[in-house]
Amino acid sequence: MKLGFLVDLNNCIGCKACEVACKAENDVPVNSWRLRVKYVDSGVFPEVKRSFTPLRCNHCENAPCVRVCPVSALHTLPNGIVNVDKDRCIGCAACMMACPYGAISMDPETNTADKCTYCAHRVESGLQPACVVACPTEANIFGDLEDAESLISTTIASHRDVRVRKPEKGTRPKHFYTGGGDRSLDALGAKRDEGPTLFGHNGTLEKIGGK
Repeated sequence: MKLGFLVDLNNCIGCKACEVACKAENDVPVNSWRLRVKYVDSGVFPEVKRSFTPLRCNHCENAPCVRVCPVSALHTLPNGIVNVDKDRCIGCAACMMACPYGAISMDPETNTADKCTYCAHRVESGLQPACVVACPTEANIFGDLEDAESLISTTIASHRDVRVRKPEKGTRPKHFYTGGGDRSLDALGAKRDEGPTLFGHNGTLEKIGGK
């Protein structure tokens, strides 16, 4: 079994139910997040558009955080989930610096690494991650990538635009996206044009929100 995630950005409406469900399920401290929904505004008034992109740990096959952790607090479970053992973590933050996606933070209450674990405790009991259950549009798809008949595998096979974040890093993420356009995943794709006004040249509004 190799568990993975697919987000259909065409279905994401930016309601942030996934953010709230993740925080509640995992008792994430105030001002800390395991999952954030980024938004990008683009276009020329009055033709403007806002798109949304949920960002969480990519659970990489070649995970830099696992390699650099000196005490193996970051480790890969047999099902492919990159998990965190807070009892072993010494708070050195090496994993934070190694992650190219900014998906790891320090828990301010325990001073240990914290990140999305695909709700490993729920998965172990045969349940879906909290964010999947909370999504009203079923934009989040979770399942076994090695099962050709699973929903995530058939969805990936039926879409030609499936992609991952920062493929050039060689981390082999198990978190995929489809739909949404290039601006959703390109950190520089929504950079506002240089100009003397708030809206840049020609009134173009391009702004990144969230993290």
